[in-house]
Amino acid sequence: MPTPIINPCAILDAGEYRALDAFGAAHRGTESLSVLAAFLRERFGCELALDRDVVSGFARDSSNMPGAAEALARPRDERQVAVFLRACRAAGIRVTLSAGKSNLTGSATPEGGVVLSTVALAGSAVQVSESDHAVVAPVGMILEEMRNRVVARTGGRLFFRVDPTSRTDASIGGCLACNASGFTPGETGAMRHWVRALRFCLPDGRIITASRGQYVSRGGQFLLHGDDGDLVWPVPTYARPAVKNAGGPFSAPDGAMDLVDLIVGSEGLFGLVTGCTLGLTARPRAYLDLFFSLPGEDEALRFFEAVRAHRHGDLGGLTACEYFGSNSRRYMKHEERFFRGADPVGIYIQEPLFDREMDEAAEAWLEILAEAKVNLSDDRILTLDTEAQKALFTEARHSTAANYVEAVQHRGTFTVLTDCVVPPETFRESLRFAHERISREGIEYLAFGHLGDCHLHFAMVPTRSQTETAVAAYDDIVARSAELGGVYSGEHGTGKRKRMDFLRCHGADAVEQVRRCKTAVDPEWLLNVGTVCLPAS
Repeated sequence: MPTPIINPCAILDAGEYRALDAFGAAHRGTESLSVLAAFLRERFGCELALDRDVVSGFARDSSNMPGAAEALARPRDERQVAVFLRACRAAGIRVTLSAGKSNLTGSATPEGGVVLSTVALAGSAVQVSESDHAVVAPVGMILEEMRNRVVARTGGRLFFRVDPTSRTDASIGGCLACNASGFTPGETGAMRHWVRALRFCLPDGRIITASRGQYVSRGGQFLLHGDDGDLVWPVPTYARPAVKNAGGPFSAPDGAMDLVDLIVGSEGLFGLVTGCTLGLTARPRAYLDLFFSLPGEDEALRFFEAVRAHRHGDLGGLTACEYFGSNSRRYMKHEERFFRGADPVGIYIQEPLFDREMDEAAEAWLEILAEAKVNLSDDRILTLDTEAQKALFTEARHSTAANYVEAVQHRGTFTVLTDCVVPPETFRESLRFAHERISREGIEYLAFGHLGDCHLHFAMVPTRSQTETAVAAYDDIVARSAELGGVYSGEHGTGKRKRMDFLRCHGADAVEQVRRCKTAVDPEWLLNVGTVCLPAS
């Protein structure tokens, strides 16, 4: 039976916890980092790097926001994670968690203190259970490496379905932290759906092992056992829009929340995931991959509406429904191999084939295109039917976002990228507003993303003089998306960049709920400070 009472376990012995607490109490603050580093090395065999050149390599993530830290911890195992977190808690030192640094929201950008990187937590073996359709994987491993190992070890029978654009750079732990999603539409395209169990280190260095269904809050709160009695851990209960959503910690309006759901997508506010068990699913025997370009966005939207009507609003059976809109061709490698003529926009469809034949599936898509009345002749539809074509397209679609980030860095600015999702009925209006608002400022931009979820990115490339107006345009787009029943983040989380977006979308009471939830397990607000929200002033 589910219980709201959580029993963390001690991974260090009582004397070790006492030694860390005593040393931290006697050496508070970053001024004592050199002394702390020596203590941790001698007593626990843990290396805290203080070399500025080494530490500076972890001062930024892909958002290109400026950051700074005084030290770097790279724990090799769960025990060392507990040591570092307990030591910094005792000494009152801020800790910023860092995974693959592929995030665009600044959540891995430190603002002083210690960076705790999970790069060394990739060494343990991947354990695949074909009978249970599950994989146990180290959180420091790159997601794509794990996906490939699953396919190899099951002889191609099973795979892990979530495939974010940055899957070749993002670690499993980072994907869990922001509930990453990717090309697959619907609920099954995001990490949370597939998480069966977690191991999780609290800021005090104790470990929680939680299987889905094991711990469920009651009346909006958990009870966390501790040496000094039970601690009440309230969970957020604010309402969440019924769309694809990575905006802020999970919430339970009825007060009953699975602990796994709270941790996935919490962006390191409450601690660090140190291990996970993820669900797998049957791998299709084949895929139908189609790409076609169109004269404009209106035709693309007519096609999308026809697909939704044909599938009764459920696109979850697809493994991709992607859109490459305004200016995407300029940022896409090999674009001339996929777009036809002067067509400015393109759509990529991938349908998994289990019992259906390729020709039958292709014919169905031709019928949908005919129903959409986009005047697309058969010879302008590209079927990616060789491994070489598929690999070339994978490189092309990934290059769009990568080249955008590179362009921003070249201009010396930072990413101003919307991540909004809205309901299908307000999708057209949200796109119209975003195009008009950015164009009004004369800012270069491109639009691309996940058509199947009504989730497009408007990626602005401002000059330095346009940075403020780009941020203002971004703010207006987020506000309009909230008015249209949407959310500001479909896959990238909140981080430090989108704190105001969380407030704008969910309101001041939701901010207070997240603060109470965090304060319960991190009373001094030392871990990932500035992510999602700031402490009350």
